[in-house]
Amino acid sequence: MGFLRPHADRIYALLRIMAGLMFMQHGLQKLFGLFGGVPAGAPAFIVYGAGIIELVCGVLVAIGLFAGPAAFLASGTMAVAFFLGHVVPAKGNLLPIVNQGELAALYCFVFFYIAAHGAGIWSVDATRQGSKRA
Repeated sequence: MGFLRPHADRIYALLRIMAGLMFMQHGLQKLFGLFGGVPAGAPAFIVYGAGIIELVCGVLVAIGLFAGPAAFLASGTMAVAFFLGHVVPAKGNLLPIVNQGELAALYCFVFFYIAAHGAGIWSVDATRQGSKRA
């Protein structure tokens, strides 16, 4: 139906790779102070807990190794981040455009989709399974 349908597998692979790489950068920012670091006084569980999940899950999703479980963990982490980091400080306002939680909400649903879909082509998982399309 769509004119990009013949390229859907490759477009999905690009989405998975880019989402993983961008998520990984948030972990590098928190753990190693790259890209501007984190604000002073950020709670340790956010810096280390979320930072480790972002780094590890971002790499795993990007390379497509255990992409489903890694994306599921990343999705849950972003759901928690959305509520604790955006809804609670905004006094319960659930609208991402109002509580500035658009990125957390988008990551949550993108990773949820990746968790449901799996790694797809251009992934370590596909190579390990002996897929012709790896």
